[in-house]
Amino acid sequence: MSDTAVQTDRDAVLAVLDSVYTAWLANDADAFVTHYDPDATSVQPGIFSHGREAVRTRLAASFQGPLRGSRVIDNPELVRFPTPDTAVVTSHAAIVMAGETEPPADRWVRSTWVIVRRDGRWLLTAFHTCPA
Repeated sequence: MSDTAVQTDRDAVLAVLDSVYTAWLANDADAFVTHYDPDATSVQPGIFSHGREAVRTRLAASFQGPLRGSRVIDNPELVRFPTPDTAVVTSHAAIVMAGETEPPADRWVRSTWVIVRRDGRWLLTAFHTCPA
């Protein structure tokens, strides 16, 4: 792949993550999963979700409860392409709860996103997060 193609793909992959966090800010679970693969997995401490609908259902409940009014700080640190149609993004992130200006130090996590290109569209297929 040319450097231009890699940069274009990198920008497209990061735009997917931007759209996820824009939806989070709006507390919109439907928009959050727009770029999720139907068979996606999400692994977080104590939580496993399999499938786009499971992720949507979990987030919809959270947006009505503890995550209402929250936002995410997400700093992608590494974007790599093991194959031309697969991106792996590693980021450092934290949830800022409603009423907070900064997250506490113990809320920072490391996240790994696996994003695949299917039919010309980048889709989130796996997400994993653990304490930083």
